Amino acid sequence: MADKKKSGSVMITTIHSLIGIAIMFLFRFLPISLPEVTPTGMEILGIFLGTLYLWTTVDPIWSSVLCIAAIGMSSYAPMAGVLTTAFGSPVVAQMLFMMIYTGALVHEKITLHIGRWFLTRKIAEGRPWLLIYFITLGAYVMVAFTGSPFAPIFLFWPILYGMFQQVGMTRDDKFAKLSVILVVVGCLCGFGVPPYVSNPMAMLNNYRQIAAAQGSDVVLNDGMYFICYFILGLIAMTAAVLFCKFVFRPDASKMKSITVADLNKNKLEPLTLRQKVLAYSFVVLILCMLLPCWFPNAPVLSFLGDNSMGLALVFVALLCALRIEGKPVIDFLPVMEKQVAWPSYFIIVAAILISSVLTAESTGITAFLNVVLSPIFSGMNSVVFTIVLMVLMMVLTNLCNSFVIGVVLQPVMLSFCMANGINAAPIVSLSIFFVLSNAMVTPSASPFAALLFGNKDWLDAKDVYIHCGILALLELVVVLVVGIPLSNLFMG
Repeated sequence: MADKKKSGSVMITTIHSLIGIAIMFLFRFLPISLPEVTPTGMEILGIFLGTLYLWTTVDPIWSSVLCIAAIGMSSYAPMAGVLTTAFGSPVVAQMLFMMIYTGALVHEKITLHIGRWFLTRKIAEGRPWLLIYFITLGAYVMVAFTGSPFAPIFLFWPILYGMFQQVGMTRDDKFAKLSVILVVVGCLCGFGVPPYVSNPMAMLNNYRQIAAAQGSDVVLNDGMYFICYFILGLIAMTAAVLFCKFVFRPDASKMKSITVADLNKNKLEPLTLRQKVLAYSFVVLILCMLLPCWFPNAPVLSFLGDNSMGLALVFVALLCALRIEGKPVIDFLPVMEKQVAWPSYFIIVAAILISSVLTAESTGITAFLNVVLSPIFSGMNSVVFTIVLMVLMMVLTNLCNSFVIGVVLQPVMLSFCMANGINAAPIVSLSIFFVLSNAMVTPSASPFAALLFGNKDWLDAKDVYIHCGILALLELVVVLVVGIPLSNLFMG
């Protein structure tokens, strides 16, 4: 039976792979004509759609690599130039070394200590919803500062399972289902916050490059971005917990017997000097990256700002060289092997590349989007445009990969703002936060959502569709009511 199931899975994967590859290389031959799109644009559009299909259905690593190779084999540019653009980008280099750094925090169990602190607040004893709030807050803070998306899930989910088992809760208890979902919601709300790592950094810099190519003045301050969306993410996360408590209203009475002593049964060893050096150096790195955004004219900070793209590389090199207690502070090879999210890395590399290719003048795709969307957006003011854009993004990001949707729509935002004399910074920055934090309703929306659908022990697919669908709508309301004025205040 197991062999038959495995064989069926292989067959399905093979079919999906063939369909995706066929789209990538045969789409250009379809007898269709899109306004403004050139023959090169048809090639690139096919590669993009095929890659999007493969990202949704099969392994993201080989499909991302194939995307890069396909662009190199197209008429867009020679392979050497494509590879230089894909892997030679300073954003890609910065992202890799930040992944190594945050992976080291997970590898050395520093995130475990952070999570335990949130879990064992005395004030939450006998208050189940306050306990769940602290767990969700812990997940949010860990992702918002480190950009490491999965560590809080793999930390807090087993703890929740143990508590449920202790008090006699099962997968039929609605409180248990919502608690599991809220951990992921906390991670998602934090995922769009840090402008110095992972997807937000890549999307911010992608927009800067697109805007610079179009001759637009780009003012996207990373320091202001962090403050603005840390506040908004905290509000959205808090709203989700309150909504679950007062609207979904599951029975949480069994959880009142959980005490801090129960949670502290498996005590953690105190942090060693090596762990402390790693933790404090990370705080220093983040300050070195954010302070120049807040105080750009200070002599030392202006130097750091000019070299911000290489700071993670410098810190990683120093901590690999520094040995404490007989070991390097960052143990490079184990971290690279076990803690770097390679699927996310290759998706981002391919997505940054294909977004720049899609918006190139030689493809005509940006002009096509303007022809199609301009009549829809014409006559709108900035607020109405932002509302329509956020609704569109909520739908698309829960059908396709959130990062790709955010990147592909950036040229549309730029064109609208340039045509109407509007400052694009509040709209673009809000879209980055929202598209990354709202991807929870379908398995293809994000790896976070895929984890929820894969958690068959505690969740059915309908649980995720219903509860995450409602929470996604709730976040949309928060973003429209609170996010628009907050973005205009900090990013305008």
